[in-house]
Amino acid sequence: MKHPHFATLGRTLGIGALMLLGGCSMEILNPKGDIGAQEKTLILTALGLMLLVVVPVIIMTVYFVWKYRASNTQAVYMPRWAHSTRIEVVVWTIPCIIVAILAVLTWRSSHALDPYRPIESTVEPVNIDVVSLDWKWLFIYPDYDIATVNEIAFPVDAPVQFRITSASVMNSFFIPQLGSQIYSMAGMETKLHLIAREAGTYAGLSANYSGGGFSGMRFKAIATSQQGFQDWIDKAKAANNPLTPQTYEALAAPSTHEAVALYSSTPTGMFDYIMHNQMSKMAGLDPATCTPTSKNLIAGNN
Repeated sequence: MKHPHFATLGRTLGIGALMLLGGCSMEILNPKGDIGAQEKTLILTALGLMLLVVVPVIIMTVYFVWKYRASNTQAVYMPRWAHSTRIEVVVWTIPCIIVAILAVLTWRSSHALDPYRPIESTVEPVNIDVVSLDWKWLFIYPDYDIATVNEIAFPVDAPVQFRITSASVMNSFFIPQLGSQIYSMAGMETKLHLIAREAGTYAGLSANYSGGGFSGMRFKAIATSQQGFQDWIDKAKAANNPLTPQTYEALAAPSTHEAVALYSSTPTGMFDYIMHNQMSKMAGLDPATCTPTSKNLIAGNN
């Protein structure tokens, strides 16, 4: 007959496990792009190598506790035992081999998965400039003269080249199912290259806490067909909602849970202006005189 305390303990552990898993969608382990798939393989490989140490240690711990319990009078008692060459060889050699393998994997993957490294493809890449604001994401498509808030789109199998900066505090740009996160920092430019192999809408977020509106700083990444991408571009162009400098100033004001917005046009060099503007502020200079295009941007010229 099952003891009632064991049944209660089992139910409690089960509920606890469900609660823990409920906050984790495991998107990293369900990749939809080349970079994410390689990172998943790396994670599982590293986990498997570490389990080669962890699992035997757990098993031996349980075994030793049971074997050398006080009630087991058959266990050999050796109070003066101090050394075993065989045990020393095992506990040092195996971890050293594992660490060496992990070191090689880390070295190779650090170069292969470098976020600045372009993805080789015969398909024309899509360029997206990313600006993190409080607390929303501004995306600029320089090749299509449009911009969006909290939504991006790109064709399946097309490399996506991101240039990333911040107009406020540091954030971290992350699309878990596509892989690799990278920081956005005021006055600085970082880069990220991703690719999607399956059509779908993937969750994007800031992975770095940046204040009170951080939890709502999310966006949608839509991987679609080439025609679907062109339709999305045409929809943005038809929005009749230009991103003027005045519109940008209002957008840059702190706000939470910002709705998706499409802008039919943007000033030329908007990303560079925002980045240099923040750089100038940090240097205590007048932003309007620090970049060649700043006067045009402030005037709203394309």
